[in-house]
Amino acid sequence: MAQSSTRHAFHEELRRLEEQALGGLDLITTTLARTLEALEHQDVELASIVINDDDRVDGRYLEVHQGILTLLARQAPVATDLRTVAALLHVIKHVERMGDQCVNIAKLIPLSGHEPPRDPALVDLIEQMGRLASSEVAQSKQAFALRDVGVAEDLVRQDEEINRINRAVFQRAIEIGDDVDRREWAMLMILVARALERIGDNAVDIGEQVAFVVSGLFREFASASHTGNH
Repeated sequence: MAQSSTRHAFHEELRRLEEQALGGLDLITTTLARTLEALEHQDVELASIVINDDDRVDGRYLEVHQGILTLLARQAPVATDLRTVAALLHVIKHVERMGDQCVNIAKLIPLSGHEPPRDPALVDLIEQMGRLASSEVAQSKQAFALRDVGVAEDLVRQDEEINRINRAVFQRAIEIGDDVDRREWAMLMILVARALERIGDNAVDIGEQVAFVVSGLFREFASASHTGNH
């Protein structure tokens, strides 16, 4: 009876930690939306809020990480639970990295000046990438919560589209002309696009953890640019 009670307590705590980790992806969705809004409106104040709010994401990472270590110290999980524990450590690390990429974008906003020389085509490409990255974050959460490998694998399709647009951003930036201010702004947009592409990569990595939890085997999803090291 005591063993059964202990196992129940373990599963309750593991469930709570999973909710916390996946809640971290909700934090990223909100942070990314703010970041993109700050970028669109050249809002330095909002960009500063994004940077300062990263402490919340870092705090969530530490909370889940420490919670998992404490859980492991109290009771050794069986194979299925151990996969979930290991996967959650990866998930929360990718959440922290996504938060860092939002901060990287926010830090670029003041560098481009109050009214930078914008290029409509390049702005449109960045906005497309932002929508896709946000969609991937939400989908990675859904895939993990439902243990749905099909939904997880579909992240690759979206990620390949982000990668395609990222290449288009670079191409447009080098074609933007000789005006120094326009070229400097375009270079900053290349860095923004790179950060958004990395957020997508981290979402795919979370998707790979879904497949690991379900099957017990780790495999990288097929993608031309996905290296698994982000």
